[in-house]
Amino acid sequence: MATGRTHRPATRSRGIPEATVARLPLYLRALTALSERSVPTVSSEELAAAAGVNSAKLRKDFSYLGSYGTRGVGYDVEYLVYQISRELGLTQDWPVVIVGMGNLGAALANYGGFASRGFRIAALIDADSQLTGRLIAGLPVRHADELEGIVEDNQVSIGVITTPAGAAQEVCDRLVGAGVTSILNFAPTVLTVPDGVDVRKVDLSIELQILAFHEQRKAGEELEGTLAAPPVAAKAARDGGRRPGPDGDVPAVMPA
Repeated sequence: MATGRTHRPATRSRGIPEATVARLPLYLRALTALSERSVPTVSSEELAAAAGVNSAKLRKDFSYLGSYGTRGVGYDVEYLVYQISRELGLTQDWPVVIVGMGNLGAALANYGGFASRGFRIAALIDADSQLTGRLIAGLPVRHADELEGIVEDNQVSIGVITTPAGAAQEVCDRLVGAGVTSILNFAPTVLTVPDGVDVRKVDLSIELQILAFHEQRKAGEELEGTLAAPPVAAKAARDGGRRPGPDGDVPAVMPA
């Protein structure tokens, strides 16, 4: 099997937009679920709904892959799974190192979905010598002093950083210096990397803040709704302060 160090995805050379690349994993997840249920074909509308996008955008995205489906039949599920997996580079073996074995790093190490998606955890690394040798997800924690040797021995091109913010840039520099060209950063800081190195940042606090914004907005809309004039009162105001009564219109406020 090819290793990730010597083979990289061809998405950029084929001119696939980054926005499309970002949606490919969503399509793959939906298609994998269909494949597990032995669904042979899927329409663009059904797949778009499962992936959370509109069907026109899906068809445009697939056109970059050279896949247009069959009118009246839809898309072949198994072929699309293979096609997207190949485009994302998931038909290869991608050795990954995780640096930082705190709670988050340990949780990622124990996640069982990496191997089925083409990612092999090659090593777990931490600067705390008290953690050295401890088994996490069946792998011994290696000391940070071994980082460069681990990257070289395992031909690692993807590094995951789950360290505190203060240590992240140094770890990043060492990973890049050792030959890592893609980094997934969970540390709450912005990393500086040279050209040719890709960084994806995952900040859970930012995602929660965005959700808090939407919750506050929904609460404000509900409050505005409760403060709006009731339909009858609003109609009375439009009718010059009169409201319907048993004997016809009467003033909304009776004179004393």
